Amino acid sequence: MAGSVFGNIFKISTWGESHGAGLGVVVDGCPAGLTLDEEYIQSFLDRRKPGQSRFSTQRSESDRVKIMSGIFEGKTTGTPISMMVENTSQRSKDYGNIAYCYRPGHADYTFDEKYGFRDYRGGGRSSGRETIGRVAAGAIAVKILTELGITFTTYVRSIGTYEIDYDKFDEAEINNNPLYMPDAQCAEKAALYLKETMMNRDSAGAVVECIVKGTPAGIGEPVFDKLDARLAQAVMSIGAVKAVEIGDGVKVSLSNGSKNNDTFSIKDDKVIKNTNHAGGILGGISDGSDIILRASFKPTASIFQPQQTVTNTHEETILEIKGRHDPIIAPRAVVVVEAMTAITILDELMINCTSKLENIKKIYNK
Repeated sequence: MAGSVFGNIFKISTWGESHGAGLGVVVDGCPAGLTLDEEYIQSFLDRRKPGQSRFSTQRSESDRVKIMSGIFEGKTTGTPISMMVENTSQRSKDYGNIAYCYRPGHADYTFDEKYGFRDYRGGGRSSGRETIGRVAAGAIAVKILTELGITFTTYVRSIGTYEIDYDKFDEAEINNNPLYMPDAQCAEKAALYLKETMMNRDSAGAVVECIVKGTPAGIGEPVFDKLDARLAQAVMSIGAVKAVEIGDGVKVSLSNGSKNNDTFSIKDDKVIKNTNHAGGILGGISDGSDIILRASFKPTASIFQPQQTVTNTHEETILEIKGRHDPIIAPRAVVVVEAMTAITILDELMINCTSKLENIKKIYNK
């Protein structure tokens, strides 16, 4: 299977299946000398692990990470960092009835068409548990970026039609409710909506927003590897993401140039923008203002209503799935969006070290 590797210099390779022995990631390109331990990585994995609220799957997994290589006496050595999480709560029998049926909204049919064979237990590589490796690697990227003064604020912006009020935005509230929303009143309304959705044996879609502060101007390439293009690829690769927006996103189609253009000024002898419709990226290159990114997640495909489908022998049938499934994906995916954003920005920062001769001189001139 191709396509499990992402990055150029800071490079990750994820592996494992939902109902296999475990899942993990190999991180290559991490600089030596970074203080790192399992507790730090675990703090990120705990944000995505199942069973934390009534709005997530009740699969009971501790998702305890083991660092297998690349660390000595609490610091990175510059060699590949391998991390693993064991699966301990598989219930493969829940998936017996889909061995020959294609679940609507899932990758069952397309996997069969591509490979002629698939691991039907929980979706295999298409399971949301694949993101464990991304989050573990993203934790490393966030730690490096934090030391460079680059920070992340990531949260659920909307669930269904319930969208946060930015006048009530409270960053401290994000971790105070199970929906990771920075608006307590909106979170309460969204929770009632989700309870009703669950009673109807249905699921809900949502939008996750990520704001990156402190990224210097000049990161990203001007043609095929635009920063926004690479961010879109990274975030679109997360299962269930169906759209990615930067800045004003799709609303730019309703605007005019006189409103959409971000005008420039000088403040403290530095170039600044007076607005940020572009979301921190101009011409594929960071402009020094906040990078604003949004990911739209479809409703969880696994719902408990009877649905029409077909078998792999082309017989029509009605399928009722079993198992433990999230009624909404976004709250547990907040940290996944943050991880993929951080991995991309760190990789681009590393690439940018060679964009100017003076950058190379700063490293090698004694």
